[in-house]
Amino acid sequence: MASDSGSFAAQCVLKFDGDYDHWSLVMENLLRSKEYWSAIQSGFEEPKGNEALNATQQKTIDEARLKDLKAIVKTIIQKDTAKQLWDSMKLKYQGNARVK
Repeated sequence: MASDSGSFAAQCVLKFDGDYDHWSLVMENLLRSKEYWSAIQSGFEEPKGNEALNATQQKTIDEARLKDLKAIVKTIIQKDTAKQLWDSMKLKYQGNARVK
């Protein structure tokens, strides 16, 4: 496998086939291994436009934003954050295998 250059998406991401329960377990493990799970679990809020941030706060926001971007895969077009994407897929697909 190619060296880990931060672009794990092309190499490791399991294609979603409609089985949310299986997909979410595999993806959670992958995201945890890359230390991106915090972007899914807790999410983050962009600071308001008029909020003044000190250097430490700005660095924290920048790091959270970068983790969020790394956690998001191709389907981000409709979502702003990885957490929104995850919650959306969970709502739409969790339990489908049992229903079918």
